[in-house]
Amino acid sequence: MTDSLATLTQQDDISIITLDDGKANVFSEEMTKAINNCLDQVPTESGSLIITGRPGMFSAGFDLKVISSGDIPKIKKMSLSGFKLLSRIFSFPRPIVAACSGHGIALGTFLLCCCDYRFGVKGEFLLGANEMRTNMVIPTPILELIKFRVSPSHKYRSILGAEMYPLEKAIDAGLMDQVVDPDKLMVAAVEKAKDLATMGHPSYTLTKALYIKDVADSIDSAIKDLETQ
Repeated sequence: MTDSLATLTQQDDISIITLDDGKANVFSEEMTKAINNCLDQVPTESGSLIITGRPGMFSAGFDLKVISSGDIPKIKKMSLSGFKLLSRIFSFPRPIVAACSGHGIALGTFLLCCCDYRFGVKGEFLLGANEMRTNMVIPTPILELIKFRVSPSHKYRSILGAEMYPLEKAIDAGLMDQVVDPDKLMVAAVEKAKDLATMGHPSYTLTKALYIKDVADSIDSAIKDLETQ
């Protein structure tokens, strides 16, 4: 674990955000703030971005201690902050590569859905939206993300069926693009990020915005609705 929950490093024109809270990389208010602080420093007109986690854990989702506390204002604040962060990442104007270093559960899976290319590691790791098994509703701001990314034949299985996928099998579901040995994860991610960094500006930014417009609009509209409740 580093001093910060999320750290930013640079390799030439590749920005790398690493999540590490020493445990499950949960999306607490503090984690969300740390990631936003990193994003503030990432170029938006050149290069590309990699998001990764700690060995064995990409992210296990929202902080369950906050959710189980029953503190409704705190839960709402944490949730809205997380939704806004994912919206920011989903709409980020440069290419984003996910280097999924282990488990990606709940919001960890939705974070993967925000990225343009997803690497995972070989091993006994799972990803998926388990909300139906924990008696939680998947709200529109994140439901739209998985509906956008997941393969048609897996829509029911991954959302209402709450299927948890080994990372290799998540490729068929559309939640993962490639799986590599753990010691090759960052090598592969950096190689892909370097390739995507060659995409032109502003052509990439403008085309990406058009490609995701309907989903991004639905997400932002849903977030505004939740803020008024």
